Amino acid sequence: MRQVSQIVCDTCRIHDKKRDSMPKQNTERLTRREREIMNAIFALDNRASAEDIRSQMSSPPSYSSVRVMLTRLEKKGYVKHQQDGLRYVYSATISPAAAKRTALQQYLHTFFGGSLKQMVTALVREGSWSDDELDALRSEIERVRKERSQP
Repeated sequence: MRQVSQIVCDTCRIHDKKRDSMPKQNTERLTRREREIMNAIFALDNRASAEDIRSQMSSPPSYSSVRVMLTRLEKKGYVKHQQDGLRYVYSATISPAAAKRTALQQYLHTFFGGSLKQMVTALVREGSWSDDELDALRSEIERVRKERSQP
């Protein structure tokens, strides 16, 4: 009977050598396409192949481009993979809430110089808000003020 050798990718091989070291912090910014890949992984219940991810993308790049971006995301610490037969299945290493916070922070710093006031003001001025939505925003602001004033 012939034995099949186990195929290990370079990322896994390197990771095995560094097993005792801390995992890389995901502090690097994501490109638009990388964020789109993260959104696709979350939409696919945090378990997806490169082709599954590609099918979720707008104007999808080539399969090999998606694989390259997934490798970059893995190096940045945002995704990990497992081998499932001949294909890799990717999953996020952060929660959707953490990904959302990261994207909002990047947006805030890119377009508003880190100023929450400028961002919220722009959103309120530029949006076509109904009176009910504006009342809900006012109520939320008042709720937060009350929480802050309580010990």
